[in-house]
Amino acid sequence: MGFLAALGRLNAAHPWSHNDAYAGFVLRHARAVRRAGGETAVDVGCGTGKLVAALAGVFPSVIGIEPDPTTAAIAARRFAGTTVQVHARAFGSEPAEAYDLIVFVASLHHMPLRRALQEARAAVRPGGRVVIIGVARETSSDALRSVVSLLLNPLIGLLRHPARATDVPAHMKAPTAPADQSFDEIRHVAAKLLPGIRMRRRLFWRYTASWVAPT
Repeated sequence: MGFLAALGRLNAAHPWSHNDAYAGFVLRHARAVRRAGGETAVDVGCGTGKLVAALAGVFPSVIGIEPDPTTAAIAARRFAGTTVQVHARAFGSEPAEAYDLIVFVASLHHMPLRRALQEARAAVRPGGRVVIIGVARETSSDALRSVVSLLLNPLIGLLRHPARATDVPAHMKAPTAPADQSFDEIRHVAAKLLPGIRMRRRLFWRYTASWVAPT
């Protein structure tokens, strides 16, 4: 308990978002979509807009969807006067084939899985992509990754933020919820709805997934 408590104090002093570890993964897919002629990207559960800002450097049209009104208001102020749109609402009832890239970063587990993937499948244009940085309920098969992540977490925090934090960063204050489905359960549903989806367990309690819509 003493060791875990010490890790907890160190993590609190040097906080970082585990989602940031996979920003490069998202942007690689974003650039591939843009090279293929894609113009519109949507970040589902965009929080305060950190990833939206990066996507705006790739796409001429970027939309952030954020259901938490307080967090959405922060994102809207951030992009005031730009072409970026921030929608303070839940993901759903999207226009058919409206987006070239749909991104879920630690947001998919906040929604009914099957319905969200069906919505994404209908809303992405042919040749477009759905990219997921997901959170799954841990099982025994995740134990080794979890231990490695636990040990690496404070080291990454120290490297990214050497100075001690006095508060949690704004982009880490959006409401969160635990995942109630395991990676295998999510993969089973996703494989049926998005045939050919590529999924992989990752460190820092995340998995990655990508799917290219048939042309």
